Amino acid sequence: MSDKKAPAVGTLTLDTRSGRVGRVMDFKWSHVQLRPPQGGIEWAARPEDLRPLNPRDDLSARVAELNAHSRSGL
Repeated sequence: MSDKKAPAVGTLTLDTRSGRVGRVMDFKWSHVQLRPPQGGIEWAARPEDLRPLNPRDDLSARVAELNAHSRSGL
């Protein structure tokens, strides 16, 4: 993704460099801060390494996030 097409905060996206799915939390300098959908430690990714999720990946990430919230009582 180019800077002009950087995902919005709150969007689930795939970091192609690490192979991990993350929710966009913030933009810092030239990087995007991502957090796993089920919670955890944020990591930084370059905008050009991000791509939108396909429908299957999106559903899987959302289910993982809901399951994590239900276990923690949120």
